[in-house]
Amino acid sequence: KTFSCGFYGLGGNAYLFSIWFTHSRDRTVVWTANRDRPVNGQGSRASLRRNGAMVLTDVDDTVIWMTNTTSTGADRAELLDTGNLVLKDRHGKILWQSFDYPTDTLLPNQVFRKSTKLISGVGNGTYASGYFSLYFDNDNVLRLIYDGPEISSVYWPDPDFDVFQNGRTKYNSSRIAVLDDFGSFSSSDELKFSAIDMGFGIKRRLTMDYDGNLRLYSLNKVTGSWMISWQALMQPGKVHGVCGKNGICVYTPEPKCSCPPGYEATEPGDWSKGCKPKFNRTCSSSLTEVKFVGVPNTDFYGFDLNYSQTVSKEACMKLCLDDCRCSGFSYRLTGQGLCFTKSVLFNGFKAPNFPGIIYLKLPVSVEASEPAILNGTNPVCRLSKSQIVIGSPSMYDTTAKRVRWSYFYWFALAIGAIEVFVIASGWWLLFRRQDVPSSLEEGYQALSSQFRRFSYAELKKSTKSFKEELGRGGSGAVYKGVLADGRAVAVKRLGDLHQGEEVFWAEVSTIGKIYHMNLVRMWGFCSEGRHRLLIYEYVEKQSLDKHLFSSYFLGWKERFKVALGTAKGLAYLHH
Repeated sequence: KTFSCGFYGLGGNAYLFSIWFTHSRDRTVVWTANRDRPVNGQGSRASLRRNGAMVLTDVDDTVIWMTNTTSTGADRAELLDTGNLVLKDRHGKILWQSFDYPTDTLLPNQVFRKSTKLISGVGNGTYASGYFSLYFDNDNVLRLIYDGPEISSVYWPDPDFDVFQNGRTKYNSSRIAVLDDFGSFSSSDELKFSAIDMGFGIKRRLTMDYDGNLRLYSLNKVTGSWMISWQALMQPGKVHGVCGKNGICVYTPEPKCSCPPGYEATEPGDWSKGCKPKFNRTCSSSLTEVKFVGVPNTDFYGFDLNYSQTVSKEACMKLCLDDCRCSGFSYRLTGQGLCFTKSVLFNGFKAPNFPGIIYLKLPVSVEASEPAILNGTNPVCRLSKSQIVIGSPSMYDTTAKRVRWSYFYWFALAIGAIEVFVIASGWWLLFRRQDVPSSLEEGYQALSSQFRRFSYAELKKSTKSFKEELGRGGSGAVYKGVLADGRAVAVKRLGDLHQGEEVFWAEVSTIGKIYHMNLVRMWGFCSEGRHRLLIYEYVEKQSLDKHLFSSYFLGWKERFKVALGTAKGLAYLHH
């Protein structure tokens, strides 16, 4: 009962023939036959024909999708426990399988080959093909690419480094990769990674998400929700094309998209369209007609017309001024005099630690202040789901169909009423004479108090407004608190937001799912506005140094136990 296969509703009367996780909270889709051509909910069907082909037809009998198994002797379709939909002949030989035609998701033991791709959806909750892909490149390296209507750009592994600097190899031409049941992924180009909760018995999926990031998810059996157990890029702004042409990814601190001075959103709400200039481009090399406006700590990756070293800012500006193709230039403030003139403004990002300024080439008539201040909006907006009608309304307007459906609805209503009555009666009989046992209450408390997200108000109350400080480290202070269920906790409050952001998510992703008797347990985290907090188990006997370097002598037997426990904890972390 892990997977289900059938018609998946998109809203209205639009349906996809799909495979999904049965018990995930949102029935997560892992494969779709007709992602770009939904069928009508009334009259469409999937059938296995006598010639061996599996066919999806719409209400007007138009063939929307079919397998390439004509005249192969396929006589049955079967959904395997792995989530693989297969067609078999009468001897049980697999003639076709959905694992060979992935959409945006790779499941455990599904082999990823040179002929396959994972293609993202166009938006959150929409399944049409988007612009981001995972694929094997011609040099045998597994890559992520933005393949938009106008521009294509590879952004992972880091394009600033070569294959070997990124820890890959291009000399294995087998081009094959697989995610195993243990949560480990390995590829022929030497890419290897594992889920932070690696181990058997956990349902996982590797998905090319709509925002351009490749993520490995693990399913929480209790809540039915997904947890990110690995992701290719920690900074969303590193994804190319996420803000479209001329757009800039800004951290505020969450990643948001913004238009540079002299530009405006092409289509508000859809950042894949990027920004358009508010002016008409002209070819002029005179500073009386053209000006340069600087945006600090900002760069546009790639599309360099010229790269120069040890040149002044004025010389770099002249290179751009004399070239009609130049839209701006990037100048690095590292003392090396690095100059990059740009033909296209694409893959823009702003980061506090980036040592450079992008100077935009604008007509003098365009109003733009310097230094420019960027105000971002959410990079990906949920698309409104409109009802999709295929065929004419007259297809459904028949008396026979109306009568048939009315009988069905009345029958379903009667059965539903009987079920509600039986369930209510059973519930009343079960609990009328006794309350819920205390052991059951304790079990529920144990389940609900596992690793979770806390609100800032909740933590402020539990620490009495961060009153009792336990200690202070390089990334922030630690305070004692008591949760609503009585547990004592140590709340780590990160200080500098920009420097602490990566530290925060690194701790959450790596330590959040560690379970070992010799390691301090992380109970949860808080990411709310500018607040970043980590909630740890409170150690009653406090820090070890207070026992080793104090007047109270810790016996050698106790010291040996401490050393052994430490070694066990380290061994667990290594393996």
